[in-house]
Amino acid sequence: MEEVQAPTVQPISDDQELAEALAGVQKQTEATMGFEETPIPTVAPAAPAVEEPVEPITPLAVPAVMGEGENLDGIKHEALLELRPLVDKLNLAPEDKFDTYLLLLRSTDDKTLIAPAHLAAQEIADETRRAQALLEIIKEIDFLSGATPQV
Repeated sequence: MEEVQAPTVQPISDDQELAEALAGVQKQTEATMGFEETPIPTVAPAAPAVEEPVEPITPLAVPAVMGEGENLDGIKHEALLELRPLVDKLNLAPEDKFDTYLLLLRSTDDKTLIAPAHLAAQEIADETRRAQALLEIIKEIDFLSGATPQV
């Protein structure tokens, strides 16, 4: 049998020789393993972002609701006056009709609204809700008459 001899290793004396030896080993390894050096693609720097001009957003044209000298309380007062004769024409459930009368009553302190609010309260089917509505009527009557609530 033939003896296989190990390669002789020579001592490397300086850094230059070490670098050359390592370069030779690297080339030999790449050749035997099939590696090839792939160049790393260079990426061009990104172009600066171009800011497109932004058109200002203009609000929709809204017709002027309030003229000079008018205020929200004035508009509320007008709306209440306009609503008063229309409440009976509204097709509302008794609870909603009562709530509308109560709102009008509390906003205007118009005692003539107590009777229609009372009628609307009497039409409420749910006894608990009807009882609450009747209590509200009593409270409003006491408030408008300046009396202390009895309930």
